[in-house]
Amino acid sequence: MRQAGRYMAEFRAFSDKYPFRMRSETPDIAIELSLQPWRAFKPDGVIFFSDILTPLPALGIEFDVIKGKGPRIETPIRSMEQVKALKNLDDPLNSLPFVREILSSLRQEVDGQSTLLGFVGTPWTLAAYAMEGKADRDCKQTKTIMFNDPAILHAFLDHLTEALITYVCYQIEAGAQVVQLFDSWAHHLSPQQFAEFSLPYANRVTEAVRAKYPHVPIIFHANGGTGKLDVIAGSNADVIGLDWSTSMRVARQTLGPQHKVQGNVDPMILFGTQQVIESEVKRVLLEAGPKGHILNVGHGVVQGTPEQNVGYLCELARQSGKLFAEQQQQQQQQQQHNQQPAEQQLVGAAV
Repeated sequence: MRQAGRYMAEFRAFSDKYPFRMRSETPDIAIELSLQPWRAFKPDGVIFFSDILTPLPALGIEFDVIKGKGPRIETPIRSMEQVKALKNLDDPLNSLPFVREILSSLRQEVDGQSTLLGFVGTPWTLAAYAMEGKADRDCKQTKTIMFNDPAILHAFLDHLTEALITYVCYQIEAGAQVVQLFDSWAHHLSPQQFAEFSLPYANRVTEAVRAKYPHVPIIFHANGGTGKLDVIAGSNADVIGLDWSTSMRVARQTLGPQHKVQGNVDPMILFGTQQVIESEVKRVLLEAGPKGHILNVGHGVVQGTPEQNVGYLCELARQSGKLFAEQQQQQQQQQQHNQQPAEQQLVGAAV
């Protein structure tokens, strides 16, 4: 789902020593942090260590990440004048050179043994962060603008959309083979608000990137997607990421066969026994079906999660083919039994 982060002891050794932006913008450190979970668990994907806010300084929006408090933007964007004064992301190689070095180096390090993933925040999530200036449970500043002067928000979303199209293409050109769009603040929106202020802009990013790089799959993950599945079904992404509060079975039915899905094991399950983990993983796998599903947690792995349980989840994913082979065999046996003449099925029965 996301980079290894706080649950790995190796990672914490770096976070205790270096501030966040130094870690994410110093290629040698970011490359090491990206490779730690891959070396430990050998997942099918390697996601580069970065942040959804990383492109904002290139637009003129400075931020910092304060340990224990999260991102802070000292000058929030709350007026049309501020939106019009924003820079365009015309030359990411000049304004974000470390991204290219990190991704290109990771592509060489992984050397075809896994898939390299890039990622960005969606226009809505970046707009909300930049308008609030920090995480806010009510998203008060952004929603006040939404309900009083929505033209400001739409103008900001439009600017971010164009910047993110450039940024995603830049990541692909640097080596990313798949790109994830994280709508981390989708839970702040009602289905109607999501349909106006988030999904159309995310779809514009996907459409423009696909026009240039049709071979690169795009994953769209909306945190808090429960209750919005019928709207999310309108996403043009190749894969829909599902959070853990969504029923996989209902999601499959609602999204339809045209959408592949990713998820959606509750990350807190990884604090349980191996028996509990195996049971939950099997349930998710069987509800998702044997095709068009990427097994994953339904959100980031929580700090304090036993690392061996993350490894066990990855091993269960590798064994999923065996699970479906057994299911298919059982279904074939049941079908053969149902096709037997009635008199053969009664042989040996008490009369």
